[in-house]
Amino acid sequence: MSRGSTSRGFRSRRSVTALALALTAPLLTVPLTATDATAITAPVALTADDLPTWQTNGIVHALAQADGTVFAGGTFSAIRPAGAAAGDPAEQQAVNFAAFDAATGAPTGCTLSFTVGEGVATVRALDVSPDGQTLYAGGYFGAVNGVGVNSLAAIDIDTCTPNPDFHPAVTATVRALDVTDSTVYLGGDFGTVNGQTRERFAAVDTAGALTAWTANADEPGRAVEVAADGQHVVIGGDFFTVNGANSHALAVTDATTGAVTTAYPSGFFPNNSVVKDITADTSGVYTASEGTGGGVFDGRAAFEPDTFAQRWRDTCLGATQALQLYQGVVYSASHAHDCSTMGSFPDGQRRHLLAQTTADPALLGWVPDTNDGIGEGIGPRVFALAPKDGTDYLWVGGEFTTVDGTPQQALTRFASGPDTGAPTVPQVKVESIEADKVAVHWRSSFDTDDSRLTYRVYKDGGSTPVYEVTGDSLPWSRPQITWTDPAVAAGETHSYRISASDGTNTSARSAAQSVTVASAADAYAAAVRGDGAGLYWRFNETANAYAADSSGADDSGVHWNAPTQAVADGAAGSGSSVGYTGSQSEWTYTDKRHATPSAYSLELWFKTTTTTGGKLIGFANKVQLTSTSYDKHLYLNNAGRLYFGVYTGTVRTINTTQSFNDGAWHHVVATQGSGGLRLYVDGTLRASNALVTTSENRSGFWRVGGDNLDSWPSRPTSRYYTGLIDEVAVYGSALTASQVTSHYATGTAP
Repeated sequence: MSRGSTSRGFRSRRSVTALALALTAPLLTVPLTATDATAITAPVALTADDLPTWQTNGIVHALAQADGTVFAGGTFSAIRPAGAAAGDPAEQQAVNFAAFDAATGAPTGCTLSFTVGEGVATVRALDVSPDGQTLYAGGYFGAVNGVGVNSLAAIDIDTCTPNPDFHPAVTATVRALDVTDSTVYLGGDFGTVNGQTRERFAAVDTAGALTAWTANADEPGRAVEVAADGQHVVIGGDFFTVNGANSHALAVTDATTGAVTTAYPSGFFPNNSVVKDITADTSGVYTASEGTGGGVFDGRAAFEPDTFAQRWRDTCLGATQALQLYQGVVYSASHAHDCSTMGSFPDGQRRHLLAQTTADPALLGWVPDTNDGIGEGIGPRVFALAPKDGTDYLWVGGEFTTVDGTPQQALTRFASGPDTGAPTVPQVKVESIEADKVAVHWRSSFDTDDSRLTYRVYKDGGSTPVYEVTGDSLPWSRPQITWTDPAVAAGETHSYRISASDGTNTSARSAAQSVTVASAADAYAAAVRGDGAGLYWRFNETANAYAADSSGADDSGVHWNAPTQAVADGAAGSGSSVGYTGSQSEWTYTDKRHATPSAYSLELWFKTTTTTGGKLIGFANKVQLTSTSYDKHLYLNNAGRLYFGVYTGTVRTINTTQSFNDGAWHHVVATQGSGGLRLYVDGTLRASNALVTTSENRSGFWRVGGDNLDSWPSRPTSRYYTGLIDEVAVYGSALTASQVTSHYATGTAP
């Protein structure tokens, strides 16, 4: 443990997961969920609103707290106010240590200098005695305020002075500390303490004398935590043996002797993964892991408090550095970038601060963020929970240089309240494609500490909402919500605005969108919807990243890196389309993850003169990066010929012999089902293979505009398409030839 919270009591609360809503019922002011949004969505009990906090000019490796003061240690030489740049006149000297008021984030009068004669001094671990009187510091240093020590020191908190009588001889870096009334447990790189063999772990009493506790490990120790029962000490690190027993990265030892009581042999954690942090309370023991290379474990694991058997393990990728327990929730610091195996976000954007309940590894709606920062580029490294004046503050330290996009180095903090952050403004699309109906679609908003939000729809400039609904969302899962206004008539024009509220804070209302109510159904849209499309992007939006779904299934899309919207050249009478430039960072993907379809149809219209080819649509495992699993796709080669392919263990494709990069709009449909592969262009069957009835069986996302095409036949120069695309539809069945012909005829009718 590298924190110093003196509180060990926490209670478990149930998990809340994000549920996608498909809301089309024409009811007014009736919420569809049992509860309205509240300021912080339980079981989360901390806001994600970062508070003004002094910064350091280096890396914070350790945090601890006592009586409303937070102590920070690391590798830095100065501190400065929030919002100030390095070198600001208000900067103050701070040699690897600083103390701050937990509630204001400002420095206190306690200053200590941790130095060493040779090498670079650093503070790597801090912990406070249970009575709150003594701060213990570990790292690599030879003196504190000039008082000689050997990488382990005791500080009297009242006077902010080092204890000259506490000077155990530790021969190398101390990386972890946990302190009881009588014992200081330490882990690190050392091989001896006070001249006696203690390999990577040791314990001294409060006078600095070595105890009998012996837990010799063969590789560095990185975490040590006294279990809630007080009878066991849990250790973590890089090791493969403890006292000769086969136990990799984690072991439970007797608190008095150090004997291994529970071992986790090689294979429980991969050999290329280590344990970086351990925390515990009466609900259990929780570990943070970091791996290097392939096949690693980078996530969190929970263990029972009595048997130390594993309760759950998450399999997110992106090394976890630190954990903090608070009111039944495990808060974690990592650079998680792929939680697809957890049914969450696929490989892509790094997310540095996450939360899970002690009972369930599903990710919760608490997602403030930092960047990777300096040093190893890890981001946040350490937590401390510090109560003061009735408010609990979660302090975060590390090597980040921004917090939620704003410059802030190495330190930030969050509180148990009040919640001041409003949800994002809903992104809205209003349309009338059925007679006497208006459909109001919107992409769910997100709030970094509220996964349940309440939406209010306002009509024709009114101040009273005509509809209200509550829905769940996360930053990586923002399902479309649809409301159909029943109080309209053909020929009328109406406008709509929507706000999102967390119960305390409300977003601004979206910009007004107007629509004239149709007197008859849009013929092409009716054909697509009538034949069972489960995704239908008409691409009529004018701005934002939202691609509305008109199918009725609320399967909306996200425009990544801003392809050109509202191009005044559309297919099938739509009037506008989306333009893709061939950029390797520009495409559109589904917000929802999909199971592999057994039968399906892909349909769209395209217009291009490109001679570098590119993918039009396909099924893939990533949304913000180039995919590593990809098939069920349509692409153009350099000559403008169309290819439709799947992966069945081998690549299987069919293709046209004619080119279609002639600058005209073309309608393409690709189907697969019991009849095999079929490829239609402009209403005519151009290629088929009745023998290929399966495809790669892996969940994924539909992507439009480009993705990986490596190793596919006639691979074009570019994976990414240049040209216009419109009227994209995906079906859960293979369209018949007559349906395809009908769609083309309807789409080209004058």
